[in-house]
Amino acid sequence: MRVAVLSDIHGNAVALDACLDDLHALGGADKIVAAGDLCFDGPRPRKVLKRLQQIGAQLVRGNTDRMIALDDPQQYDASERAAILWYREVLGERRMRRLAEAPSSYVVGDGPAGLYICHATPQSDEERVWPDAPDPQLERIVAPIAQRTLVFGHLHVPYARPWRDRMFVNVASVGLPKDGDPRAHYVLFVHRPGGWLVRSRRVDFNVKKVERQLRTCGIPHAQERIATLRRCRYKRLSEHLL
Repeated sequence: MRVAVLSDIHGNAVALDACLDDLHALGGADKIVAAGDLCFDGPRPRKVLKRLQQIGAQLVRGNTDRMIALDDPQQYDASERAAILWYREVLGERRMRRLAEAPSSYVVGDGPAGLYICHATPQSDEERVWPDAPDPQLERIVAPIAQRTLVFGHLHVPYARPWRDRMFVNVASVGLPKDGDPRAHYVLFVHRPGGWLVRSRRVDFNVKKVERQLRTCGIPHAQERIATLRRCRYKRLSEHLL
């Protein structure tokens, strides 16, 4: 069994296609899961959803998918509200419904040997689980789930952390890297006797092309989004790296 998990595509179809090409070169996967934050912040949200549908990917809803498809825009500040309204207009009702109906989690396999896949944590689509997360946080996160391997994104920093009898795997971001490496990232899980082999994949994509798309697509505050893409790093990242 081979399971590819791609998260935080953020409307970056260029990076998504690069990752799918890489996956194809590796022999493909039996199942592809897109673990949330599929559209927001990027220039090609419709193309991203179309590609995911073409390959039969299982969608998981992330916090920005919820913002676009379910939340009241008035609860956000002016900048986020403008972006939400732009994405709603670009996506249309049918694609919005796909985001709204996506589950908050997805399980591959049976019992403890399975993969529990969510956007951030089983309890929240916004909680960040840093590589140095303390034991009380991890205990709370895994309390409701039987699966020993928790797979998630939201935090755009890839890592695999063994913890007690569990494994935390952050697949990070396809479309908006923030760990200081400008390449896209996803994870291929290969089931073998005794557990899952975790194959962390970094993939080059044409950043300049995405910048051009951001400038011309009409998205609000395009220059700020370009700056975030170029920086490709959280401002306080070093505080949390092991």
